[in-house]
Amino acid sequence: MLTILGFAMIATFLVLIMMKKMSPIAALVLIPALFCVFVGKGAKLGDYVIDGVTSLAPTAAMLMFAIVYFGVMIDVGLFDPIVRAILKFCKADPLRVVVGTALLAAIVSLDGDGSTTFMITVSAMYPLYKRLKMSLVVMTGVAAMANGVMNTLPWGGPTARAATALKLDASDIFVPMIPALAVGLLFVIALSYVLGRRERKRLGVLTLDDVLVEDEPGFVKDKAAAKVEEKETEAVLVGAGAGTGGPVDAKSPVLTGGSGSGTDADPGDDQPEETFAALDPARPTLRPKLYWFNALLTVALLTAMIMEWLPIPVLFLLGAALALTVNFPHIPDQKGRIAAHADNVLNVSGMVFAAAVFTGVLQGTGMVDHMAKWMVGVIPDAMGPHMALVTGVLSLPLTYFMSNDGFYFGVLPVLAEAGAAHGVTPLEMARASLVGQPLHMSSPLVPAVYVLVGMAKVEFGDHTRFVVKWAALTCLVILGAGMLFGII
Repeated sequence: MLTILGFAMIATFLVLIMMKKMSPIAALVLIPALFCVFVGKGAKLGDYVIDGVTSLAPTAAMLMFAIVYFGVMIDVGLFDPIVRAILKFCKADPLRVVVGTALLAAIVSLDGDGSTTFMITVSAMYPLYKRLKMSLVVMTGVAAMANGVMNTLPWGGPTARAATALKLDASDIFVPMIPALAVGLLFVIALSYVLGRRERKRLGVLTLDDVLVEDEPGFVKDKAAAKVEEKETEAVLVGAGAGTGGPVDAKSPVLTGGSGSGTDADPGDDQPEETFAALDPARPTLRPKLYWFNALLTVALLTAMIMEWLPIPVLFLLGAALALTVNFPHIPDQKGRIAAHADNVLNVSGMVFAAAVFTGVLQGTGMVDHMAKWMVGVIPDAMGPHMALVTGVLSLPLTYFMSNDGFYFGVLPVLAEAGAAHGVTPLEMARASLVGQPLHMSSPLVPAVYVLVGMAKVEFGDHTRFVVKWAALTCLVILGAGMLFGII
């Protein structure tokens, strides 16, 4: 009964958000609360929610201060050279823009944290997608898949969990998987090429000479904006996930966004005009004299995170406080920066705590355990010698419908025991368990995905509808490559 209710709860949640009948936050809270009553454990709902919130509180804290930190770094111009380089490569060609998104997300994913990857990627690419009227779900989908492949790095989480659960060395799991993961990453880049060609076909072949005018290397502005009379004007500064919060002089170059749908389903819907100043060289928050301090601070922060010198929430808390103090020594300026990023902080942290209700009920009622045991139990005995393949296939739905902790510490050991009985080594099982990560990164139980869709202003249901099929295909490509190379 708990198995059926568990699958029904997840299905109800996904259907409601994909059909846009409920917002993700409302669905994450109300659906599990209702099913908790159905299970007959409504009296314990409070305990389940508190347990869920307690387990996700460090993640919420990390995201809150990471958004503030990277928001400040964007404000002061740390990532402007990266954005200019991407713009120079992409120009106004939708195909190059989508491929550039995949490459940027893959490179930034080397830090091992999905939230920071999505913040930097969206900050760089969002203005260009809006200006060219490209589908924003293409951006979120490609970024999520590229990050999902790179999430298998030993310091990314899944590999370490698999090693811990099966008492193996993380390098023994990851290093042999590199060829298969490389094939998966190449597939994501090839897929981004195909999606880019589709966008180019829909929008036409665009060039900077046609729609934009060069202002300085890598920085573009709309022709109409260049002819605006010299007068003070207020601009809505969106671009890098947050604005500068101050007036922009009309003489300052701005990148004005066109109308676009932001969804794959209906690319033709018009949206209000937006003005982007992510690369405005005259924005008042720039701190060029502190560029190398900010760069070294960021490198030190990422190094400390990879080396695990302190818990990640603590690192970002200290980093955000230091970045604000050094770059904006005056308290009113600090308050202004925090206020500029408050929307993102509230949206993401709110989504994380709402997800805590969902995970708390799933685990507290025992639904997730019954679902896992049922899936393991339905595996035919004849599949015993092929348990690595079975594990790879099961990693797709299981890591999507439950947290990595639940899968690697709750399900993988059971699968590994079944495999061992038929001569399948724990190393093969551990490697196969990594296959589902490209799909996992778009799971509603992954806090980082809410950073991605929130900053990109994409409905979670639209993102899910677009990315699931492509992410699942990416997972199967990795699994096929692993079997072809004899890794799995």
